[in-house]
Amino acid sequence: MKRAQLKQEYIFRASPQILYQFLTTPSCLIRWFCDNVEIDGEVYTFFWGDSTDEATVVEDVEDEVFSLRWEGLHNDQERLEFRITEAPITGETILTLTDYCDENEVKDQKRYWDKQMSELQVASGGG
Repeated sequence: MKRAQLKQEYIFRASPQILYQFLTTPSCLIRWFCDNVEIDGEVYTFFWGDSTDEATVVEDVEDEVFSLRWEGLHNDQERLEFRITEAPITGETILTLTDYCDENEVKDQKRYWDKQMSELQVASGGG
């Protein structure tokens, strides 16, 4: 199956510093992304019900970018990336999400991330 890149932007009223914390710390991740998470160095183990997935940190620049590579992927270029910028005029925080999925799952993946980002906006106070 051919893979597709999904790239979406979301606006937050939360500062880049707060948003970064919600992307990288266990106590914040469990509020919007997963049921539980364990961090061992550069490896994040995420738990959703009976499911577990591991990801390795690829890039981590505080308050700017955080990206993970899921274990078991065949393409080393695929990653889940969160890039944080500030709109120069409005001062709003923009979170650009980049993810990959099978070509026939793009619509579902967009809906999934829209839901997750909505939960993140509420959890971070930035909605």
